[in-house]
Amino acid sequence: MAAFLCAWTPADGSAETLQIEEIEQTYQRVQSLRDDINTLRAQSGPTGTDGAKIPELLARYAGSRQQLMLELRGTDAANLNADDQRVVGVMRRATENQLDAEPDENIIARGTDSSGKPQECDYNPAMLARSGMDALSERMYHCFGIAAGSLFVDGEKLDRLTVLTRLAIVEQPKQRRALFLALDPVWKSVNGDGGEQSPWRMLIELSATRFKNNGSSTEASAALLGINPAVVESWLLSVLAAWRDTNAGADLEPWDFAHAGGAMDRALAPHLPLALLRPLNDRVYRELGADPVQLGVEYDLAPRAGKDPVAYTDFAARPWRESVAAWKRGRFRVSASYTGGGSGNLAELLHETGHAIHIAAIRTRPAYTDWPDSDTFTEALADLVALDLYDSDWQQRYLGMVVTAVDARRAKYSGIILDTAWALFEIRMLRNPELDPNAVWTELTREYLHIRPHPEWSWWAVRGQLVHRPGSMLNYALGAILVADLRARTRELFGARPWGDNTWYARVSERLFRFGLERPSRQVIEDYLGRPISPAALLRNLRGRGPVF
Repeated sequence: MAAFLCAWTPADGSAETLQIEEIEQTYQRVQSLRDDINTLRAQSGPTGTDGAKIPELLARYAGSRQQLMLELRGTDAANLNADDQRVVGVMRRATENQLDAEPDENIIARGTDSSGKPQECDYNPAMLARSGMDALSERMYHCFGIAAGSLFVDGEKLDRLTVLTRLAIVEQPKQRRALFLALDPVWKSVNGDGGEQSPWRMLIELSATRFKNNGSSTEASAALLGINPAVVESWLLSVLAAWRDTNAGADLEPWDFAHAGGAMDRALAPHLPLALLRPLNDRVYRELGADPVQLGVEYDLAPRAGKDPVAYTDFAARPWRESVAAWKRGRFRVSASYTGGGSGNLAELLHETGHAIHIAAIRTRPAYTDWPDSDTFTEALADLVALDLYDSDWQQRYLGMVVTAVDARRAKYSGIILDTAWALFEIRMLRNPELDPNAVWTELTREYLHIRPHPEWSWWAVRGQLVHRPGSMLNYALGAILVADLRARTRELFGARPWGDNTWYARVSERLFRFGLERPSRQVIEDYLGRPISPAALLRNLRGRGPVF
């Protein structure tokens, strides 16, 4: 459990400001309890040894949350200075939208009822949809996880990530086709038979209604970053067109797309066994002054039943101010499931550690000690270091070998292009949920990715984000645009080859990482770039002009 000492120096020493700081201590306690519950749930679930602590933590959480709500209700914002008014607003929004009144439904392992018993995946999606979008999404995500962990190829049991990794490295087309078709249970867990009873088609209709009532996710994501929502789709199309025009050639089967971009994976596979991923990941960040061990990053990388099928990073304990001049480090948890090595898994691990070093650098008052207000910005920051993997000098330094620039470029951007296609796919489906998702996906991938049409398969349905957070793929697509811009600027400011510079982390943290919710993401980005976001850097790289950022 984290301590709750708060030694924040008041801005003006007024009674009102001191009152807000006391409320922040309660808020910090609620957040910390929530972090503890989430960590225990992820590590062991309600049936594990540590799971016995969850009911006790839930009771303490409920009591602290109730206290927080009472304290916030008793606050008269009219008597506060501007900063304290904003702090109260942040805490109120978090209490309403993120800190659930009854978190056991979300904190107890996904896909279980209150007793921890597994839910069945042979369910009626229409009936479940009557309980709302969240109920349907949770069940679908649970079943997606079950399917993703139980795939079979020639009698061998595999998981989704392993299948996708092998598609890039297996040489025989027939074997790749067998791997691709082994994903069928995952597709069906999302889209069923593709007809009117498709769970996802019901989910996207509910999502479209929610976005229509509450504001489009596309508009919200773009507006937070100062991007005119009207240009978002044209930006995505320009990225896809750049890929299409620079990768012309014979059309590929969908099971061959990853292999076409996998020459780098195949070349590096013998040099990147599973046992090397963590040590190499830690060395990369340590040499930049961001040693994961020293920063309090904890890793949970072994597969197990019931584990979240999507890699993620989160707080285990938040940084807090120990004295006027000193901060107590937090703890940060990286979760993923790796059965093998390879550059794809290394890229993901570097990305998740990028999230961890970002939130480890947050230095602000308790109400602002959280993820930034833009998921797009968050995803971009996670790749600030991770994308160095595709640099030839980086490869020589850390791997002792170099792949061709063409292979590195294709390996780097084939994943980004898929994310961009998924983002555009979601935009079009949310705009017209009555469309057939297989047809929409087929049209996009045929036009821009040179993939032969297979509308009979829901092969788009391999990303958990499509189920768990509909509309969120735009964060990855815009994030690719943003990170290319940020990386170009970072190289201008701190050098094109910063590896081995152990001052890098502190300098970048001061400009990008430390703010949490203290400043709007748009302000942080535009201050750093000296201008609004532009897709120019990514388009330049896709077209093979200039260095690979």
